[in-house]
This record gives sequence, C-alpha cells and structure tokens, in this order.
Amino acid sequence: MRIMVAGGGGREHALTWKLAENPTVDKMFAVPGNAGIAEIAECLQADPSDAETMANLTEDLGIDLTVIGPEGPLVAGLADELASRGLPVFGPTKAAARIEGSKAWAKDVMEKAGVPTARARSFTDVATATDFLGELDPPYVVKADGLAAGKGVYICADEGEAVRALEECLVAARFGEAGATVVVEEFLNGEELSLFCLTDGRAVLPLAPAQDFKRALDGDEGPNTGGMGAYSPVPHMPADVVDRSVREIFEPVVRQLEREGARFQGLLYGGLMVTADGPKVVEFNCRFGDPETQVVLPRMESDLAEPMLACAEGNLAPYAPRWRPEACVTVVLASGGYPGDYDTGKEIKGVERAASMPDVFVFHAGTRKRRKLVTAGGRVLAVSALGADLAQARARAYDAVEAIEFKGKQFRTDIAQRAAEMEGKA
Repeated sequence: MRIMVAGGGGREHALTWKLAENPTVDKMFAVPGNAGIAEIAECLQADPSDAETMANLTEDLGIDLTVIGPEGPLVAGLADELASRGLPVFGPTKAAARIEGSKAWAKDVMEKAGVPTARARSFTDVATATDFLGELDPPYVVKADGLAAGKGVYICADEGEAVRALEECLVAARFGEAGATVVVEEFLNGEELSLFCLTDGRAVLPLAPAQDFKRALDGDEGPNTGGMGAYSPVPHMPADVVDRSVREIFEPVVRQLEREGARFQGLLYGGLMVTADGPKVVEFNCRFGDPETQVVLPRMESDLAEPMLACAEGNLAPYAPRWRPEACVTVVLASGGYPGDYDTGKEIKGVERAASMPDVFVFHAGTRKRRKLVTAGGRVLAVSALGADLAQARARAYDAVEAIEFKGKQFRTDIAQRAAEMEGKA
C-alpha cells in the first residue's frame, strides 16, 4: 500500500510514523512534510490546500490512501476532489468539515442532534451580542465563527472584556472573514477532555482519550497556544466517560451530519468538558488534534492504516483498536516568543540523543534540514515518552527534553504533573 499524508506538523509526523508500521505499506509520501517526516516518507513540495494539484499528485504516484492532517485542506475541499476521482481519502468533505470551519453551524448541528453543549447564540453586531451577555453569568466565551489558527477564542472574566473581544472580531476585523460572525456562549465548568473518534459516517470508533494544555506558561498562565503538551490516559475521569460521550454526543452528531447531507468520514475530534452533569461539547474539530495525537498514537498497539482505509470505504464497523497499558506524556518545545513573534533558523542539537532514550519519541513540528537541523516554526518539537504510569512517562519525557538544545527553547514544566499526583494518590 502507498500512503500520502497531507500536512507538515507534529501531528502529521506522528501519523506518518504510525501508518508506516503497517507491514503492507511499502511507500510513504508527505506534502510538504518536515525534517522528521523526511526520515520516513518522501516529502514533496506542494500546497495541501491546492486540491487539483494534490489530486494530480495522488493519481501520478498511484496512492492507495491519502490521509489529510490539517483542517485547512479539509475546509478547502481536498477530500471532495480526491473522492470525485475515485481516490480513497481519510478526511471529511468540505460540507462535513464545516463542523470545525463554522462554529455557528456546528452549534446548529448540535442543537438539532440534541447533544449536551454550552448555551450559545451567533451574532454579527456588537449591540445584540452585548444584550445576550446579560442573559449569561460571567465568565463569558466569545469565539470567531471561522478558522483562526487556534487564536479566535476569548475567555472573558467580565462584560467589559467580552465587549472588547466582540469589537476585536466584529469592528476591528482582527480575524478577517473568520470573525465576521461570532458565537457567544456560556462558560462550562469541569475537566477538559480530548476524544478522537474514527467514523465512516455510520460506525463510531473511539480512540484513547487525552488531555492537553493550551496556555503557554506553567499553571495555565499566559496566552493561548496551539498546545504545549498532553497526556493519556486521563485517570481521574469517570470510568464511563468515553462510552457515554460516544452514545450521547458522537453518534447523534454523526447521524445528524448525514441528515444534513454532510456524511462525515474521517476523524471527528470532540473537545469536551466533563461537568457534574456529564460530558458536554466545547467544540468539534474535523481532524486529529495536535499535540494529543502525539500521546494517543504511541499507546496504540493495533494498526491504524486499515481502519483509516475502512473509514474511506465505509466499512469501519468490524474494527476495534488495542491499547498498550502504558501512559504517555508529550512536552512541546517552542521557539522563544511563541505564540507571539519568534525567530526561526536556530540550530537544534540533541534530537538523536533524545530519540535514543528508552520509550521516547521525538516528533518534529516546525523543523527544516539543509546541512543542519534548524527551527522553522513556533512549535518546534513534541517530545513523547511512555511509562508504567504518568509519573514515569513525564520523567522520561522531561529527561529527553533536557537533551535537546536550541536558542530560545521554551516549554512548560508542569505537563501532566497534577494528573500524575492524583494517579499516585488513587
């Protein structure tokens, strides 16, 4: 089997690594890939959102399955172009990808499906949105409707902050067209949970849950980022949280998407809040999360390529994943200044030493290699490690982190710390 992975981040490195484990895979390609992916796959320079070019490449190379990593190409319709040519693709159509591409539409789908989520309304002007704030208790959540590179969500402590967020989106147009509509919703209290589900549009197959860390600094301080670390499993969650989430959230939404004429075939990612009343949806994404993929896939004992192909072909039901008993922790190494302005081109040392440590995996995100390995993005590497429990996994991950050096390296020191302490007291 010949597989192409579209994308070039840490998520795509983890996906490429896992897919390459399948003994029937004889050739891997990636567009555009990165320095780590290049050790596994042939990297080709093209824009993954250019559907026609990507489809031509797929035909020319005789690809048996294309796996689309980022949301951009999905929302742009890459899966539609591939499917229209009879090319197997793992990833939803443009219509189904609206579950991430439009938060307002996603809320409408959830309401029709009757799934538990935060109370919310959509607005295009500041005045009526401000009126709605009076119906909610602080803090408030304000979200740009469209894709905003993970930066279009505001948690506002009071009405003044919320109005400023509304003005940034609707008046100052900080996010352009993506912020021309905003969703204002109530704040949910509870524990966050990331749950990935493979689906062929009918059957829903959950993967191991994870929890990630969005804030840049220890103690959940600082600005929001694309994610600074994650861990799996999440031992302090209710034992039935995955089954309940599948039954009460994922299956009803998948059925509703089909009723909407947007059958979802690919990876449906639920960002959930586990409240006193059970799991509720914070948001949906139409692809694997980053960096949660980097902790979920090292724990996956069974194959990933075959169920992905089954999603594309509509016959997922017979599959059931197997999981290693070990825990996994990943720590993201970022460029100095991230998520604000940062420099690139800084030499990276120690990656081979870190990757040679027992049960350690170094996934490249923003890297480039010419004569030497250098930084090429905000999030540079994701260092993952397995362990008998979370405490051992995080100790191994941080040992590996210390082995890697580049100018301006920043990372959180508290990834999975609270969970490991809770696990130790259980």
